Amino acid sequence: MARATLEPMEVTEKDVERIPERNLRVPLNEFVAVWADAERRNAEQAKRGVTDWYAGGVIVTCRWMACAVVRPASGPRRLARPPVSRHDERAREELIEAEYLAAELLDVRRPDLVESRPGWCEAIRATLRWAWRCSGTPPIDVPVRAAG
Repeated sequence: MARATLEPMEVTEKDVERIPERNLRVPLNEFVAVWADAERRNAEQAKRGVTDWYAGGVIVTCRWMACAVVRPASGPRRLARPPVSRHDERAREELIEAEYLAAELLDVRRPDLVESRPGWCEAIRATLRWAWRCSGTPPIDVPVRAAG
């Protein structure tokens, strides 16, 4: 799996512009608010030396669904990878559905993650259920500002 901490990322207008509309089934502004808040929370926790696995799970899922370009700790920039399967393919509808199905069984297939990364599996499932399946509430409760 990925390393313990995620490199900080600020969600920019350019990141938002590259999100394929077909990858989301929730309003774009809500998705961006959740993603940006997860990034902020993760950065704040990292400054205190705390690994927030739940925020990390939300982040990696949002980054992949958004087709974000990320900078790994080492190596060149690349497209974000999916949180469960970790392949190198860009998020698109059929792959998001497959990732959702894999996430539903993640803690069964990888019980080690439940203990070593508390909140990780739940965050990935919650993000995909909400953003892809339109089921449940956002994985992180953030106030969404009206555009304008």
